[in-house]
Amino acid sequence: MRKVVLITGASSGIGLALCKRLLAEDDELHLCLACRNRNKAEAVRASLLASHPTAEVTIVQVDISNLQSVFRASKELKQRFQRLDCIYLNAGIMPNPQLNIKALFFGLFSRKVIHMFSTAEGLLTQGDKITADGLQEVFETNVFGHFILIRELEPLLCHSDSPSQLIWTSSRNARKSNFSLEDFQHSKGKEPYSSSKYATDLLSVALNRNFNQQGLYSNVVCPGTALTNLTYGILPPFIWTLLMPAILLLRFFANAFTLTPYNGTEALVWLFHQKPESLNPLIKYLSATTGFGRNYIMTQKMDLDEDTAEKFYQKLLELEKHIRVTIQKTDNQAGHSGSCL
Repeated sequence: MRKVVLITGASSGIGLALCKRLLAEDDELHLCLACRNRNKAEAVRASLLASHPTAEVTIVQVDISNLQSVFRASKELKQRFQRLDCIYLNAGIMPNPQLNIKALFFGLFSRKVIHMFSTAEGLLTQGDKITADGLQEVFETNVFGHFILIRELEPLLCHSDSPSQLIWTSSRNARKSNFSLEDFQHSKGKEPYSSSKYATDLLSVALNRNFNQQGLYSNVVCPGTALTNLTYGILPPFIWTLLMPAILLLRFFANAFTLTPYNGTEALVWLFHQKPESLNPLIKYLSATTGFGRNYIMTQKMDLDEDTAEKFYQKLLELEKHIRVTIQKTDNQAGHSGSCL
């Protein structure tokens, strides 16, 4: 039986490169592309099948930042599949990133210059907005939409006889200082991306604590700094091109510059081939590239504790309950309105 792998954000960047690498290693996989733009997904599907005609590639349309879309996609997936072997929770956004020129200037002359370029700590702020669901957009897209997807797909994921994997695209930029349990949507801060990635790390730890006994395992990955739509939002492509000689030199000292989506998927592909029950849930797996262009995996102990992870998980469950009640009331009101017409 083919292994079934679901990948969110599969039509570009890290997600697209991941699809190509997985099929290059095993074209007997069934890849399900979970994408917002169906036309782009269809084009990706056609390209993948042209290269790997024996593979099975399907599409489910979903906008992770819209809970109604997540519910619809989940229902469709439960009708199609009996189980999912792996979900790559990869879709994410960094809206309106602003480079802190002052922090960059002072960082260039500090002892933390390599660390600054590796993690972008203190360099980036982002704008955020409220979604149709009444949630912060970055939080809903990067964290909560995926959380609801997992909750909805539990019947396909929880099989104690054969484990399933959750693999989250996190970041070296996940900073404890940017996250607060009291403001876990980061509505009052200016670094929602960093906060959302730290929230991802917490959630992964909590999911292991709550679901390992049911055969579901979760891990987090950082793809490094790869040139994708996300990084092109920080600086335009021509600036990255001008900076490339300096970046290539810097890569001899900072292994986070994977630069290409292919290189960035190194840890994501490696994790897929591991026994999930053998992996450390408190470790982040990092894609890394040497100055000479060789890809390898690094590990980093996450700066978090399991009690905070569990508290965050409970807050997400409370938010989920509130969302479901709100949706039910809305549906009931719509039903009553329809009956009066």
